[in-house]
Amino acid sequence: MPRSRLGIGFIGSGFNARFHIQSLIGVRDADVRGIFSPNAANAADAADLARTLNVGEAKPYSSIADMVDDPSIDAIWLCGPNHARIENVEEVVDAIKAGRGSLKGIACEKPLARTVGEARTVTELVKSADLSHGYLENQLFTPHVVRGRDLIWARGAALTGRPYLARAAEEHSGPHMPWFWRADLQGGGVLTDMMCHSVEVVRHLLTEPGAPRSSIRPVRVTARIASLKWTRPEYVEKLAQMMGDEVDYGKRPAEDFASATIEYVTEDGTPLLGEVTTSWCFVGAGLRLSAELLGPEYSMSWNTLESGLKLFFSREVSGEAGEDLVEKQNAEVGLMPVIPDEWTAYGYEAENRHFTQAFLNDQQPALTFDDGVEVMQILMTAYMSAEQGRTIDFPPADLDAFVPAVAKGEWR
Repeated sequence: MPRSRLGIGFIGSGFNARFHIQSLIGVRDADVRGIFSPNAANAADAADLARTLNVGEAKPYSSIADMVDDPSIDAIWLCGPNHARIENVEEVVDAIKAGRGSLKGIACEKPLARTVGEARTVTELVKSADLSHGYLENQLFTPHVVRGRDLIWARGAALTGRPYLARAAEEHSGPHMPWFWRADLQGGGVLTDMMCHSVEVVRHLLTEPGAPRSSIRPVRVTARIASLKWTRPEYVEKLAQMMGDEVDYGKRPAEDFASATIEYVTEDGTPLLGEVTTSWCFVGAGLRLSAELLGPEYSMSWNTLESGLKLFFSREVSGEAGEDLVEKQNAEVGLMPVIPDEWTAYGYEAENRHFTQAFLNDQQPALTFDDGVEVMQILMTAYMSAEQGRTIDFPPADLDAFVPAVAKGEWR
């Protein structure tokens, strides 16, 4: 008989993996069974979190192959760093081909890889092992985006015509870990780190519910990148103090701001626009996710910092810095929005519910590795546009081999 619950093994034990673990409180048919991390202490700590939250009798593993071999584990969630992606997937696939384990599927956090070529390699590896594959893009599953999109298309678009302009942004004050700031490891700067979210959000909003992804097609990309904050001398020094000697933005900077306009056409030739913005130099309460969708007689908007709950602390209230009110929190005093269940607000809960059901029912999820490859194609075209200072027809030639100048340490 098919299993009624999905046993999940996590590759990675950091911030992102912990968001997924916390979100599983609201997923009734999944259990965390294993955690692998190169750092044994971190793996043990993440496994302890899963047990404490009662979302699975998780245990740490010293190797990916041993975790795959565990018969209680049905699927792998890839949440490790970008530069380890191919190596991690190779270990999973090698174990499967050696007869170790019987996985139903593998899900990968954004971005799928650092370049289009790497993304294709990861996809080919997973397909060679005959595994179901899913591309984890939480923002498509945020409750506000899901409900807003459904209502806009059912009421506004049905009566007055399809939407024609979507905007999406993700902004905060900078990543948690040193490797994110290392363009050679991460694959770039804020564009590779966060524009992957916004690219998918605008496409999702512009696509009619139930229509295939191919019903709108990207045709041109215009982008720009800049370092607005973190290459200023005082912030180069501050970043080194925060992240250690391995991060030196004076010698190897990456962009902390990126924007792009993506031109789409529908099957009947109707033009559509997607505008995306990402930033590591936003100073506000904390992480801000936002989106807009505009059509002939309607619009929708979403902003995570417009929370229904706010707290105020006067100057007399002092305490340690933390992120107990909102992710990437920048202050502990004043008027602050509070997001009570961030993993739900940001879409992790609904996302994991969807992927769990897909793997349990031997179905491909709504987003696959193939979609992750196309996202990388758009991101690399955006880098190409920013480097050349012009609009680029999509897809450009030789995109698979393209490596951004920022990732090669050649950008200033």
